[in-house]
Amino acid sequence: MARSRDTILFVTIAAFVLVGVFALASASLGLFEEDLSPSKLILRQLVLGLGLGLTLFYITDKINYRFWHKISFWIFLLTLTATFLVFVPGIGFQSGGASRWISIGPIFMQPSEFLKIGFIMYLAAWLSSRGKEVGSLGLGALPMFLMILAISAIFFIQPDLGTLGVIIISSLLLFFIGGGRLKHLGLMGAVIAVLFAATIYFKPYSMERLQVFLNSDYDPQGAGYQVRQAAIAFGSGGIFGKGFGQGLQKYNYLPEPTSDAIYAVIGEEFGFVGASFLAMLFILFLWRAVVILRRAPDVFARLLGSGIVILIVVQAFINMAALAGLVPLTGLTLPFISQGGSSLVALLASAGILSNISKYTG
Repeated sequence: MARSRDTILFVTIAAFVLVGVFALASASLGLFEEDLSPSKLILRQLVLGLGLGLTLFYITDKINYRFWHKISFWIFLLTLTATFLVFVPGIGFQSGGASRWISIGPIFMQPSEFLKIGFIMYLAAWLSSRGKEVGSLGLGALPMFLMILAISAIFFIQPDLGTLGVIIISSLLLFFIGGGRLKHLGLMGAVIAVLFAATIYFKPYSMERLQVFLNSDYDPQGAGYQVRQAAIAFGSGGIFGKGFGQGLQKYNYLPEPTSDAIYAVIGEEFGFVGASFLAMLFILFLWRAVVILRRAPDVFARLLGSGIVILIVVQAFINMAALAGLVPLTGLTLPFISQGGSSLVALLASAGILSNISKYTG
């Protein structure tokens, strides 16, 4: 029997949304594009992103999570088809050398944000239906490996190696949680790591990001510019920050202040305390999800919920670590916080599924 949703989880998600609105409102002040003023960006994020996202949160929170097991393949197929549309002339939209968006009339979206959820949903259903076969090489690890390779090809062509990295990490962790053997996980991880390294080698911009990570003085006005400006933002923020809206780096210094680099804006305006608070909020989200999923009523609930949480937390900490110079830049946005209607809609819809699972925990 369904109970009320988990209060701590709900409050944490609400906190993400509120932080995102205020952080984006401040970061958008640094925009100088004629076709996208701060007011237009905030309005679009609130109406198209937050409005639709909260509607889907309400809907998915009401739908019994078992429903997603029945249609997981069709959800995956639908999101996969939508992602392929980025390569169709007249529909796909290219920006910055990457084909990641589609534009159909008034609809402008990044379908890969929904594909991430669709793929994880399908994997959760597939793993839960395999049972003990997940532990075998031929019926578990090999099919899993082939699915990861197939989905990787799409993100390689776009290219979107940051999102691909998140999907690979999340898929492998989900495979392990679902009963995969450690030796198979290690074997897949090693092969994928070699393939991923080869991919980076043949992508000039990825190699430059790696060089920046290994040498902070590399190309300070080019490939290393964003990391350097982010460091200035964090450093000038000090312990308590300059105050809401008072940051200077967003004004034509810090690239992508409303998307990839919004965490640096938060660090400058709210200091070490504010940046740490946001990191702790993601840790709280992870902790509460673990508490909920340990009491999950069945394997599918545990895997689906785990996949959603892993996707969100892995992407969040890669984004924050990259801006702090702890890992190479990836181009990933900060979940719930960065600009992006597609991302916010997909995140809130998946958060609603997790909230629904919390109603059935013992």
